[in-house]
Amino acid sequence: MTTDSPGLTLPEELLLLALDPQRGKPYCRTRFLEYGMAGAVLAELELQGRIAERLGRVRVISPLAPQDPLLAQVLGSLPAPDEGRLAGGVSAKPWIRRTGRYVEELCLDHLVARSVLRRETHRFLGLLPYHRHPVADPALSAGVRERFAAAETAGFPGPRGRVLAALVSAIGLSREVARGGPRSRWAMRDLVHDEWTAHAVHRNVRQDKSNRTGGNIGGTGGGSDGD
Repeated sequence: MTTDSPGLTLPEELLLLALDPQRGKPYCRTRFLEYGMAGAVLAELELQGRIAERLGRVRVISPLAPQDPLLAQVLGSLPAPDEGRLAGGVSAKPWIRRTGRYVEELCLDHLVARSVLRRETHRFLGLLPYHRHPVADPALSAGVRERFAAAETAGFPGPRGRVLAALVSAIGLSREVARGGPRSRWAMRDLVHDEWTAHAVHRNVRQDKSNRTGGNIGGTGGGSDGD
């Protein structure tokens, strides 16, 4: 959390960028958003000095629980520090794939409990229930978008802005939130390779796309928006 985003963590900012404020429906594919949420939690924990990444593996370096309950739950689920093991920690890509839905549900629950989002229950064909999460305070969602736009205009100078932009691109959201046109989206896509959390998210997104197309995906670029 920063003074630029008071009370909001990276996964919360990403979620508010991804949700249609009125309809409460994600602008991107739900599964991709789940991957992004898991990556954003890891990115937030890294920014707070709780974890570190090396060669694709995530290690806890400060097990003291953060104040934010979501971050505390996720940190507590990671293996405890063990300096005696050369291959300690967890591999980022499978962890994101395995944990994405759980992290998104936790984040939604926390934001509903804090009255940031509302939970509406609908039924598909009048039978199967599903949820939508409109924003309770449209000004909060608008503020997140304005801060993102300001960071985009400045070229994402800070580490928090860079990783958020990379995650936005990795899950296919940049067409919705970027205001600088194709050049800005390409710049965001380039950030995916620079941020290990976004790169791990993007690898899961590409795996899903490859599974659907039988292994034929156009392009070899960084972010999902460029595929």
